Amino acid sequence: MYKRLLAGAIVLALVIFGVWWLGGDKTVSVPPAPVPVKERLNVTVSGYVAYSLAKQIGGDRVTLHMLVPPGTEPHSFEPTPGSIIAVNEADLFVYVSPRVEPWTADILKGLSGVNALEAGPSLPEQDPHVWMTPYGALEMAKRISKALIKADPEGKAYYKQNLRFFEEEIKELHASFMNGFADCQSRDVVHVGHLAFGNLARTYGLNLQSLTGTSHQSEHSVHRLAELVRYIRKHGVPAVFTEEMLSQDLAATVARETNVRVLPLYTVEEVSKKDFDAGITYGEYMRRNLHNLREGLKCRP
Repeated sequence: MYKRLLAGAIVLALVIFGVWWLGGDKTVSVPPAPVPVKERLNVTVSGYVAYSLAKQIGGDRVTLHMLVPPGTEPHSFEPTPGSIIAVNEADLFVYVSPRVEPWTADILKGLSGVNALEAGPSLPEQDPHVWMTPYGALEMAKRISKALIKADPEGKAYYKQNLRFFEEEIKELHASFMNGFADCQSRDVVHVGHLAFGNLARTYGLNLQSLTGTSHQSEHSVHRLAELVRYIRKHGVPAVFTEEMLSQDLAATVARETNVRVLPLYTVEEVSKKDFDAGITYGEYMRRNLHNLREGLKCRP
């Protein structure tokens, strides 16, 4: 009899606890209901950097339209009449900066009643690829969050929550980079591409040598190519890096001359159709970079 009463009491206690847990005073975070497509904020972005960050912060409260198609070089992109229309029909236009995307200057001149956000401004003497460090990307995300809140005040809590999630990801990403280069055979990053990784190299104590300047359109020379070959031989550099979306011919030439391997790095600003369709995020691109840098610099696990 006693055992039956005890068992009944335990069952009753579990039922009461379950009711309290599911519907009592405990606060349960419930995802907001999806916003109907026709009521979402219409946001046009310049390229994939702005697209990736706006997507993470805006979530299902925004509809995104990207001007630079996947597989297209972003620095020299030429807007079409359709691009101008898309920007002028948007609630918000987000771009990185005219230094990175010179063509946005002409679009900005023709805007009429559209809010525009320069998400990644930099001083003239700075590397304009400000998103190539995790905290640089976070500053851009904060700017985007403020612009979305201004355009859509009802979504304030939602945008701020997404920004908090992104900030946690950024903290973990930064820690991974700091720890990832703690013990490496080499710290020399020879990049057969444009100077997009200067901020990353300075932040994490790497020595960067690039073939060209800050634009894909920068001219490279046979003299500079020979300098890189000599640098690799002199310093015993174990690998060279190039950008996935660039022609691999120059990197392959350097690799043959120095007998080293070639590994890709990702600037996030230019994206393949495959990665775009897969929705590869900023964080995923940066983790690819970390993995390949550690492999190329022969860092210990």
